[in-house]
Amino acid sequence: MAKSKNDYTFEDIKAMLKQEKEKYDFEKAVEKAYSKKLTKQVKKAGHQAPGSLECFKDEHRFYSQEETRDYLQGSSYYENHQAMRSQDDYW
Repeated sequence: MAKSKNDYTFEDIKAMLKQEKEKYDFEKAVEKAYSKKLTKQVKKAGHQAPGSLECFKDEHRFYSQEETRDYLQGSSYYENHQAMRSQDDYW
């Protein structure tokens, strides 16, 4: 049950005001942090943003058939495949 205006003690009011002040201080700190302008160093590094990296360009996202074939031929996967294939041909 909610208290009426006259039922609050000094301690209750003090606690409510302290809580409101903390909330207000937090909001001001957040506002101050997000309102800062970008520094020259941050602006200068803007070209290094993830969107501008070469690895995210479409031409670099996939390997060509030749690159894939060359990689697989030099790996143990290819050797195992060849061994299993020759074993299947034997039977």
